Amino acid sequence: MKRDLYIDFAKGLATISIIFIHTAFWSGQFYMPTEARVFSLVFDVALFYALSGITSGSNIEKTFYRLLKLQITYMIFVTFLFFLDYFFKIFGLTFFSFEWLKDFYSTFGSKYVPTSISTEPQWQILGNWYLHEYSNCDTFPVVMGSFWYLKVYYILTVLGVLILRFFPKHINWFIGICVVLTLIFNIFPQYYPNGQVGYVAFYMIVFLVANKMRGKTIPDKMIPALYGLVGVALAWMFWNYGVEIFYKLNKQKFPPKIPYIIWTLFSLVTLFVFYNRLKIEKPNFFTNVGQNAIFFYFAQGISSSLVYFLVVPMKDSLPWYLLVLIIYPVNILLAFLISKGLKKVDDLGWKILEFLRAKTAEKK
Repeated sequence: MKRDLYIDFAKGLATISIIFIHTAFWSGQFYMPTEARVFSLVFDVALFYALSGITSGSNIEKTFYRLLKLQITYMIFVTFLFFLDYFFKIFGLTFFSFEWLKDFYSTFGSKYVPTSISTEPQWQILGNWYLHEYSNCDTFPVVMGSFWYLKVYYILTVLGVLILRFFPKHINWFIGICVVLTLIFNIFPQYYPNGQVGYVAFYMIVFLVANKMRGKTIPDKMIPALYGLVGVALAWMFWNYGVEIFYKLNKQKFPPKIPYIIWTLFSLVTLFVFYNRLKIEKPNFFTNVGQNAIFFYFAQGISSSLVYFLVVPMKDSLPWYLLVLIIYPVNILLAFLISKGLKKVDDLGWKILEFLRAKTAEKK
């Protein structure tokens, strides 16, 4: 099959948008106004779940194999991150002092300053990372702060492929069930469950609707109506919740509640409007990012942590809009370079695993 470059292009744009979101909501809290940070959520993580729905099929074996490969790549990355964090701390304690390390970590904010640092590797932290318990990585705090997406992605993909495989004629029923659950959780917030249920209920709607859109094109006549409905939904949101809800949208995201869900509609409609309509004929920077999205996602956590050390000394010397025009491109560049390095680390990790497999395989 010929690769659909629109999917890669859209995934690349979504990845670049995530970098902007993490530029705005992490280091950007020091200099960007709230309005600018909230507007960064226009193209957010829901796009990834929609793109996953478009590209997913009912082949369970293929899906589980893809998830297994992703899990191993993830484990290689967090192992590398663990030792990077550990050796940096040992370096700091050996050549400087604990106070120097505390001053270093204070760049991220007072709540990220560790009260103590062990000279022994904390293997339990690595084990928890393997099992998707995202405790903070002191040296690169943005990494674990952005990994909530991955856990939801695993759950959503497993449940999604089971629905597509065993209930292909009942997809509308599952969409309806998830819509009802999402409404119940929001109308009766006392019943909103902890954990991943709220995330999965909403993002499963996105996943399954996107899967039903696979290979289809939205008719031209429907486009104004869809954007009109989005406009009506946004108007109702501000009328019902008040203008101040705009400033609370990021809090409405974890887990997704009605205001944030409405806020995502514009990006989702735009994705579907251009699907099978916008033709990307040649590979470009965005398609390259899309094809390597997982490494960019890993890399942006590191790069978004590193840019703090540019932001803090510059935040009072430049207007915020000029500073963001410097920091955001630098963050993209760092993420691009780090992703290249992480891809090499991943290749090395797979080679080591293959070597161990060959050495420990039972000889016949």
